Amino acid sequence: MVLKSRRRYNKGQSFHVSKIQKVILALGDYMGATCHACIGGTNVRNEMQKLQAEAPHIVVGTPGRVFDMLNRRYLSPKWIKMFVLDEADEMLSRGFKDQIYEIFQKLSTNIQVVLLSATMPTDVLEVTKKFMRDPIRILVKKEELTLEGIKQFYINVEREEWKLDTLCDLYETLTITQAVIFLNTRRKVDWLTEKMHSRDFTVSALHGDMDQKERDVIMREFRSGSSRVLITTDLLARGIDVQQVSLVINYDLPTNRENYIHS
Repeated sequence: MVLKSRRRYNKGQSFHVSKIQKVILALGDYMGATCHACIGGTNVRNEMQKLQAEAPHIVVGTPGRVFDMLNRRYLSPKWIKMFVLDEADEMLSRGFKDQIYEIFQKLSTNIQVVLLSATMPTDVLEVTKKFMRDPIRILVKKEELTLEGIKQFYINVEREEWKLDTLCDLYETLTITQAVIFLNTRRKVDWLTEKMHSRDFTVSALHGDMDQKERDVIMREFRSGSSRVLITTDLLARGIDVQQVSLVINYDLPTNRENYIHS
């Protein structure tokens, strides 16, 4: 079982869970491995029927829905041999600690636990102490996290209000296959999108205040290439994997080093 948080965690971003499901299905294709995405916000009855009928080898899910299915006994702890907690630092920092602990308590004591985290804050270390026995730790030192092979440039813009014109100049000058522009707030994403549209630039916007269907459509268009420039918050800073992206612009300075590296 793989536990994966939902971006903008109270409203969700199911394409991250679905993406993991697709990768697992591709890797397990010749082994006949089956995988089910267990996502909050979808129909509960359909979820129960699928779990009962399909009995998947692997379940990828969000904390709330996984806990619900365990409680309803449509997920049986005795069959779960490995538990993977993905992006543990993000989940624990967003208030899922109690839910994660409750899920852990339902699982067998002999289960293998794999914990993946971009950083190792106190909350993550606490989880390793409580639920992992003498874990093997594979850590990358901060100074070894690099963007080797990626060209990085910065433009010294003296005033905030000049950034828009600078961005438009870049847009007109560079040949862009696809680009992602990161900002620090949802309000600013809407503002920049409106400004770019008013100047006849074709851009798409994505942030956590949008409903799930709208976000799925926007991401599908971006992944297919029909949308070339995506303006977003750090909602996508981790996990985005669009091969055609040739340019990443941080319109605002990222709030932390990890988000800069992951973006």
